[in-house]
Amino acid sequence: MANESPKSIYDFTVKDIGGNDVSLSQFKGKTLLIVNVASKCGLTDANYKELNVLYEKYKEQGLEILAFPCNQFLGQEPGNNEEIQQTVCTKFKAEFPIFDKVDVNGKNTAPLYKYLKAEKGGLLIDAIKWNFTKFLVSPDGKVSQRYSPRTSPLQFEKDIQTMLGQASS
Repeated sequence: MANESPKSIYDFTVKDIGGNDVSLSQFKGKTLLIVNVASKCGLTDANYKELNVLYEKYKEQGLEILAFPCNQFLGQEPGNNEEIQQTVCTKFKAEFPIFDKVDVNGKNTAPLYKYLKAEKGGLLIDAIKWNFTKFLVSPDGKVSQRYSPRTSPLQFEKDIQTMLGQASS
């Protein structure tokens, strides 16, 4: 992919919370919800609760939630990866994949987030405005929707159902 522009989400390799390379191509054919998360945000409890509900309800139908911790918004994800994993798995009971802490804005923006923002810009600006910005990605790896931090995951459950319906047809 050296000088080629990515054609889909599957062209990216990211690091998991343990520091291992993960090719997103392993998620081909699945509906993805990609979220920048934080453990100490006012939106944390409600978002993790609803993300868990969606994951439990739809994982067998092909939904994967990919969570990327980010500390760029008031330092609300201050821990190292081990601490983040402990908090997310113990306090928030998340069973979906948690990845390496990333920057979602600025000069050190993770390549995946550059792509997500280029594919689905924000309302006024493309920058990620806060924790829990969510991107819905179709089974063919195309960014379909972008949801604001204040849009609760259950508010767009119908979009996920529709996309999962497309995946099984």
